Order: sequence, then structure tokens, then C-alpha cells
Amino acid sequence: MTSPVAIVLWIVLALLLLFAAAVTFAIRARNMQIWLGNYLRRPKPPKVDGPVHVMFCFVDHFEPAWGKVDLPVQRERVDRWCRDYRTLASAHRDADGRAPQHSFFYPEEEYVEEHLQKIAALCADGYGEIEIHLHHDNDNPENFRRTITGFNELLHARHGALPRDPVTGELRFAFIHGNWSLDNSRADGRWCGINNELILLRELGCYADFTLPSAPSDTQTAMVNSIYYAADDPHRPKSHNTGEPVRVGGKASGDLMIIQGPLGLNWRERKFGVIPRIENSDVRRSCPPTPERVDQWVRTGIHVEGRPEWVFVKVHTHGTQERDMDTLLGAPTNAMHDHLERAYNDGKNYVLHYVTAREMYNIVKAAEAGQTGDPARYRDFELPPPAHQPGPAERT
Repeated sequence: MTSPVAIVLWIVLALLLLFAAAVTFAIRARNMQIWLGNYLRRPKPPKVDGPVHVMFCFVDHFEPAWGKVDLPVQRERVDRWCRDYRTLASAHRDADGRAPQHSFFYPEEEYVEEHLQKIAALCADGYGEIEIHLHHDNDNPENFRRTITGFNELLHARHGALPRDPVTGELRFAFIHGNWSLDNSRADGRWCGINNELILLRELGCYADFTLPSAPSDTQTAMVNSIYYAADDPHRPKSHNTGEPVRVGGKASGDLMIIQGPLGLNWRERKFGVIPRIENSDVRRSCPPTPERVDQWVRTGIHVEGRPEWVFVKVHTHGTQERDMDTLLGAPTNAMHDHLERAYNDGKNYVLHYVTAREMYNIVKAAEAGQTGDPARYRDFELPPPAHQPGPAERT
């Protein structure tokens, strides 16, 4: 006859096995097995003497045609952004007196001239810059080259976007891959098709990729909370899964710099009060930019190795979806900037800098080159600002 103690032990063991199975299921259902180990093993950022400079960059998968809407709806979305973002950003300033900067990663396949005219005018008034976004599927290298080259030249010639390299004269751009599928990284091979995409981007003038983090998608990389160089294997997908960290005194390697945003576990906002949510630096109505999230972004401490006093915070959104606009252009984002300016801009412990994607890259390169002190001096360290000089009619 089984003793009561043995029965209790069997029950406890069964419960433990059930719990382990549930945890394993939850991890795999959100593809956390890809990155969780590296996240848990990553050492805490070192403590620093003097103030921590916080570079805050907001990148936007800016898709006016999202949902395949017609032109009048697209126009309403863009007009609201140009009106309400100007009002929102004008109420805020960083340590350098600059308003919040918005990096509009505009999709090539959704190009409408009047939309870009309006966004370029907003950027010309000091509220951000335009970069490259692309959704593609079952593509090939030749078509990819034509697509990116043509769009780069169009944006620069017609809208004053994208800088020219002061040494080579070529157009340079930052990139966000549609559907997160950089370098053919989806397990099913959809929404890209090119295994040598990192090489192609480098050859076409891309200075850095800003796609990540992409969790809970299976396109998420094992390497997290990092700024690194990825080397492409043209015969295999997802070559940016790991790479060489950018470090002080180092030099460019591989094919493309990857600048990641914060990724981790949010224990303050647990699902069902038990399961931590994934903090993937996404901002929208369902995950507003609360002060607690802002604090976690800064605490993540993404930095160039050897320069921990310069912290890079990159967050992202899909800015033209109606359900999220009240969050992105209203009180929640206004409160986010209030918190950033109150908690991370006292001049003693923290100094806040609102930066574009290009400026963030320049400051990363300055850190790599061994520059110290105020990072605001290096906003244009390697790449100059784009022209962004629309005519008077485009400013209306």
C-alpha cells in the first residue's frame, strides 16, 4: 500500500512536471528559446563615474497604406502626423535644446509623392529624418539592387532625404526590413528570399540596420541588447544572428552594423499576474510607453563596449495605424517625454539627447573611434545631415 508521504511526493512531482511543461510551452510559443539564454547570461552594464548620456531614438515603420486603404485615408493619416507630431514635439526639449526626433522609415512599395513632400517638410523644420523601409517576398539580388537604388535616388533628388558620404559621394541610408525578415530570417522563408541581403545592403550604401528586436517573431536573433557588426554568409539565412560587438578602439568588420533596441522580460506588467511580458521596445496603444518601461529601456544599458556612460535607447512603432495614433501623438507619448526629461536630464546623473537614426549611428562610430565627453558633439561625426529642403509649396 502506498504511503501518504509517497502520494504527496508523487503529486508534487506531477505538479512540477506540469509546471515545467507549461513554462516550456510558453517559451516556445513566443520563440523565447532563440534569445532567452543570451539575455539571462548577459552581464549587467558596468557602473560609471559622472553622468550617463542617454541617446533616445524613435524609429517608425511608417506605412500610410497599411491595411490597403485608399489615398484619402492615407492622406488623413499623414496630415494628422504632420500636424499633431509638430505640436507634441514642440513642447519638449533635450539637454541640447532639441525637440524629439522621429525617424520615418518609409516603405518603397507604398511611395506616394505628396506623402513624402509633407514628411520632408516636417523633417526640414527639425523634427526628424527619412530612411528606408521595404516589404518584399521571394525576391532576388538583381531586383533588390534596382529597388533600393531607385528609391534612394528618388528620395534624395525629390525630397532632400538621405545624406551623401563626404568621402565617396554615395547615398547612405538606414534600413528596417518589413515583416522583420532581414536576411531571409523567417523560418518559412517568407517576406524576403535573399540570403546575401547584408552584403547587398552594404554595397548599396546602408550604414546600419534598425530592425531589431523583433520578438516574439522567429526572426529575432540570439544576440540581444547589443550594437554589433554582422558578417553575411551568402549561402545561409539570418547571418546577423550573432556578430562582433562594436567597441572602443575597434573598427568596422563584417558587412553591416546592427543597432538593436531593448529586449527583455517585463515583470511589472505580468500576464495573468504571473507570466512576465516580453519587453521588445514596441510602442502602441496595447503597450504604451509608461515610465516603468522607459526606466527598463534605460537600465538595459545598450552601449558600445568600453563606453558604458553613453547609453543607446532605440524604440519603434508602426505610426500610421489609427488604433495607435492617440497613443503616439497624444497623452501617453507626451508623458513619456515628460518622464525622460524629468528623470534622465538632470545634468548630474543623466543627460538626455534626442537623436535620429543617422545621429545614433554617428555617435556609435564616435564611441568606436575613442571620442569621449558630450556625445552631442558627434551627431554628424561621419555622415552629414540630409538636405531636407522642400520648396515653399510643400510646407503648406
